[in-house]
Amino acid sequence: MTRIVARPLTREAFAEFGDVIDMGGDNHYPINGGKAERYHALATAEAAGHNARVLISMVRGTPYEMPLKLTMVERHPLGSQAFIPLSPRPFLVVVCHEGKEGPGEPHAFITAPGQGINYCRNLWHGVLTPIGEPQDFLIVDRGGDGANLEEFHFSHAYEIHIPDESL
Repeated sequence: MTRIVARPLTREAFAEFGDVIDMGGDNHYPINGGKAERYHALATAEAAGHNARVLISMVRGTPYEMPLKLTMVERHPLGSQAFIPLSPRPFLVVVCHEGKEGPGEPHAFITAPGQGINYCRNLWHGVLTPIGEPQDFLIVDRGGDGANLEEFHFSHAYEIHIPDESL
């Protein structure tokens, strides 16, 4: 089994896979008479194909046993997929570049409390993985006609470890 240790999620480290969604960066400004600060255009939702539309949903994720035994990843060829936590808890993010015969070796990240992510369209990624306790998320993804889910099962498992301070 190949061992992978998750690293902190940063905009720079995750840029090739999608967007980090948090209240960082320079693109923010006051609204509502100065009573609110808008963090603008944090991610771009993609929805391609016939009858495509962007959906907003919610999900309650249940944690997996750690270290995570990663045996499968999925991708969505017709749209991006964003997960925005509704509590300030970190979660595990696993992504893979396209390889010669499917996804390549996984990369693992731990979000900072409150950070969300937006996976690029057609990016191999692990399933939603809260850490330690159930967690609620807002999801922004694609609805519409066409098959928008592909799964890939690895020939061997990867063992994903998270730093102890992330628990």
